[in-house]
Amino acid sequence: MATNILDRFKETIEEKITSASDKKIKVGIIGTGWIAEAHVANYLKCDDVEIVAAADLVPGKAEKFCKDNGIEGVRLYPDHKSMIDAEELDAVSVCTYNRTHAECTIYALQHGVNVLLEKPMCVTLEEAVEICKAEKASGKILSIGFQPRFDANMKMLKKVVQSGELGDIYYIQTGGGRRRGIPTPYGTSFIDEKTAGLGALADIGCYSLDMVLNAIGYPKPLTVSGYTSDFFGKDPAYFESHPEYADVFSVDDFAAAFIRLEGGIVLDFRISWAMNLDTPGDTIILGKKGGLRIPSTECWNGSIGGPLKIYKTIAGEEVETEIPEKDDGVDNFYKKIRLFVDAVKEGGAAPVPSSQILYNQAIIDGIAKSARLGREIAIEIPEV
Repeated sequence: MATNILDRFKETIEEKITSASDKKIKVGIIGTGWIAEAHVANYLKCDDVEIVAAADLVPGKAEKFCKDNGIEGVRLYPDHKSMIDAEELDAVSVCTYNRTHAECTIYALQHGVNVLLEKPMCVTLEEAVEICKAEKASGKILSIGFQPRFDANMKMLKKVVQSGELGDIYYIQTGGGRRRGIPTPYGTSFIDEKTAGLGALADIGCYSLDMVLNAIGYPKPLTVSGYTSDFFGKDPAYFESHPEYADVFSVDDFAAAFIRLEGGIVLDFRISWAMNLDTPGDTIILGKKGGLRIPSTECWNGSIGGPLKIYKTIAGEEVETEIPEKDDGVDNFYKKIRLFVDAVKEGGAAPVPSSQILYNQAIIDGIAKSARLGREIAIEIPEV
C-alpha cells in the first residue's frame, strides 16, 4: 500500500531552464553588498545577460564590488535613481537594505524596468501594497527572490499537498532557525532597525512562511497573534569580539505567532536567529486524510533536513511513507536568476509573483504589529 502512495509522486514538474543567446538583456545592480555577489555570479552564467551598471550609496563600494567580482566596463552610480535615469535597462536586481526595497523597486517599475527584488519583499504591508500598485501600473515583471521555491524537495512538498493525498488541510506547524546565528559577519545592517526594519522574522521567517503557504496555495491570512523578543541581540556577551553590537541591535532575534487563514486553516509559526535549542521543531502539515512531516534543518537553508514522510491509515493499518530527498543538480539561486531572465525576454509571468508574497508580507507585518500591541489583530489587505 505504501508503495502505491509513493508511486504517485515519482515525477516532478521541472521549470524551463534555458540559456538562449539571441538577445542580451541589460541588467543593473542596485546595492552592492554580499547578496549582490550571488546575483552577479549567476547573471554571469547567462550568456544572454550583460551587466552594464551598478549603484551604491557608499562611495567607492560599487567600484570595489565590480573589481572583486570580475565584471568590467560597468558604469557606476551613487544611487538607484541616477542609474535608472541614465541607463536603458531591461532589468535590475534590488539587493539593498530591507528599508530601501520599496523605494528602489517602485522607482524602477515606474521607469519601465523589470525588477528582481531580494527577500524580504519589504518591511511593512503598506510598502508591499505600494510595490504591487507600481507593478500593476507599469506592466513590467516583478519577481521576489525566494529561490527555495525551486528546490526539488520544495516542489515535491507542494505536489504532495496539491495532490489531495492529505485531504483538506486544517493545521500547520512551521518555523526554524538557528541556535546561535545572528547575522553580523557583514557589520550591523541586519541588526539595526534603521536599515533592516525587522530581524529574524523577515530575514528567514519569510522563507519558512513561503514554504508552507506556497504548498497550500497561499490562502488569505485573516488574523494573527504575534510575539517577538530580542534577548540575545541585546546581550553584549553574545557578540564577544563586538560587544558594542548589542547597543545597535534594535530588531527581533526570535518571533512566534498563531495565524488563522481562509479555509479554516491555522498556522503555528516560530523563527529564530538565536535560542537555547537546536531547532524549534519539524514542519508538519495535518490534513483530514493524512499528515506530512518535513524535517527541520540546523540553519534554515531553503531546503529540508531529511526525507519527507507521509502518515496515513490504509485498510485499517497505520502507514508511513518516506519520500527520498531529491537533487536535480541545478543550483537554486541560478534557477532564480535564469527564470527571471527568461520571463523578461519572453514577457512571461514572474517566477515568484508579488500577489502571493503580498500575503507573506501581510503576515510578517501583522506579527510585528500584534507583538507591539500585545494582542491578536485582524489582517486587512487593501485592494491593489
